[in-house]
Amino acid sequence: MNKKFKIIFSVLLLIAALWLSVLFIDINKLAVLNPKGIIALKQYRLIVISTFMMLIVVVPVFIMTVFFAWKYRAENTKAKYRPDEDQNHLAEVIWWGIPFVIIAVLSVITWKSCIELDPFKPLQMNNKPLKIQVVALQWKWLFIYPEQKIATVNFIQFPEQTPINFEITADAPMNSFWIPELGGQIYAMPGMSSKLHLIADREGSFRGSSANLSGTGFSGMTFIAKSSSEADFNAWVESVKKSSSLDYDQLVEPSQYNPEAFYLLAEDGLYDQIVMKYMMPAAQKNIGK
Repeated sequence: MNKKFKIIFSVLLLIAALWLSVLFIDINKLAVLNPKGIIALKQYRLIVISTFMMLIVVVPVFIMTVFFAWKYRAENTKAKYRPDEDQNHLAEVIWWGIPFVIIAVLSVITWKSCIELDPFKPLQMNNKPLKIQVVALQWKWLFIYPEQKIATVNFIQFPEQTPINFEITADAPMNSFWIPELGGQIYAMPGMSSKLHLIADREGSFRGSSANLSGTGFSGMTFIAKSSSEADFNAWVESVKKSSSLDYDQLVEPSQYNPEAFYLLAEDGLYDQIVMKYMMPAAQKNIGK
């Protein structure tokens, strides 16, 4: 009776742990499991499918580990010793065949997903895309709207149901741009321009952050990505145009935990100048000089 009680208690404890884990995830709404856009939703499905397929192997292995440890413990003298089971061809097929099939299926899913979710691949939607240029600084994010002639720090706004074409670079150590509820991260590197195409399918405010350790102010390198209606976005753009002009030479200086800031973009081609800054002779590196 004592042994049965221990087994029942262990099983109930495992079920309780799993239930609490699921409850914790549901209450805290982990960003990567709470998609708010088409790209994030596809990535979420890929994560779920891959996880459950791997659990087909992982769960039985843990169960058998506990079962064999209990059955063949030193105190159990009734357990039979069968050294000839290593020639069991059925068992060989099971523990080699099933993982092989799972890996093959995951390979196909991964291959198709890499093509479908290519960050450089533009989204084909009815609405005209909005271009936002991203510059990772120490330790803040600069967002440039070249068509609207405005710039912001640690805040972006865009219309819902509108493809966002991000162009991403850095004027600081390598970083990583990430809005978990809208899609995966992509690196920001000096002298290089990366692309990322995202979309929000509803209005809301989403947390963005740096996904790459980049020094002292890394923990404060966060921003808000706000999805709004088209009318609210246009009104916001007009309000930002009343701000003071951007002084990039001052902004580029390292600083930590920067508040949101809004600027009028005084010059065209700032993003391209930042990228080319690391490809030109040292005497010509300073932007605007």
